[in-house]
Amino acid sequence: MLPGEVARMTRYKVGSLSAISSKALTTLGRVARTSAPLVMVLLLVAPAPSARFQNAAAPLPPRLGTYLKDVVRLTTDEQRQLTAGEPVTKLLDSDPNKEVAVFGAIWINAPIRRYADAVRDIENFERGGGFKVTKRISSPPRLEDFAQLQLPPDDVADLRACRVDDCDLKLGEEALNRFRSQIDWNAPDTNASANRLMRQLAFEYAARYLKGGNDSLAVYRDNARPTYVAQEFQSMVDSMPELTTYMPDIRKHLLEYPKTQLPNATSLLYWQETEFGLKPTLRINHLTVREGPSDAVVVSKMLYASHYFWTGLDLRALVSDPARGPGFWFVTVGRSRSDGLSGSTAAFLRRRVRTEVQEAAMAGLRTTKQKMEAH
Repeated sequence: MLPGEVARMTRYKVGSLSAISSKALTTLGRVARTSAPLVMVLLLVAPAPSARFQNAAAPLPPRLGTYLKDVVRLTTDEQRQLTAGEPVTKLLDSDPNKEVAVFGAIWINAPIRRYADAVRDIENFERGGGFKVTKRISSPPRLEDFAQLQLPPDDVADLRACRVDDCDLKLGEEALNRFRSQIDWNAPDTNASANRLMRQLAFEYAARYLKGGNDSLAVYRDNARPTYVAQEFQSMVDSMPELTTYMPDIRKHLLEYPKTQLPNATSLLYWQETEFGLKPTLRINHLTVREGPSDAVVVSKMLYASHYFWTGLDLRALVSDPARGPGFWFVTVGRSRSDGLSGSTAAFLRRRVRTEVQEAAMAGLRTTKQKMEAH
């Protein structure tokens, strides 16, 4: 969710991993015309000016305070801003050639259950605005779960010329070869045939992941450098102290699912068609929501994206703080990896993307706060 202005941001749903601003679209469009597709990490969360903050002088919960000091390294002014009830965002350390990472936090005067219940209803939570379609996938998956999946006409046209190591869509070698061998590109029903095959591939991909976890994730062969999604995801997760130090059980779940299940958690897959950059993008995500008596964790793991992304992770921690009264700290970390960010010629674009990602995180926090406190 990368809106340049808060007013434009209101058309996007709160708390997801993927709407963007017109400014970010412009940047992305320039990259798409001049180089490999560029990525933009999104942290989608939300708020706006709120009621008077209670007990602003109270210390933060110990683990949260330690995390903000040691990992995020908030300045004194930033911590004062946060405890006064204002949103705070900060870019986190990451490899600038392929990853963008952003932190955000704000106090929300609402029950944790309200947010957890909202996000579990993913089809309504991520609906409208940049989300053209959001559909929960059955467990086990069914082909009819993907009945609304439609490739954009430009993608169908691109697939006609796709070859291993040369394709405008992110697909594995088997999928690319099936589009070559199973579609009669001279037939009058090319679009319908391509859509049927894409639905079948998405169905098979979701089913394999539910059985085999990360070992079943794609190896993209859209360019000369194969991209191993599982390797990129593990490398990204291993660089996140939020998971390695503070939430090792969540890390274990993300890396070892389905062998390792997370107790007291809701886990589901869903697919989306989103308006992103110059190309509508199909995505498959794994959502996990764990709600405890005084906190909750929401994590959205990107398993597949037809454009721009290799992988991504959106982590949201909801932490109660009785010293401040009813409500919770809403702490978010968004990371994503993609091509298009490397090389000396991309230096200016990297700076632009990082700036716009941070602006989006701030707008997202304000919107989430506004939505949750409006009930």
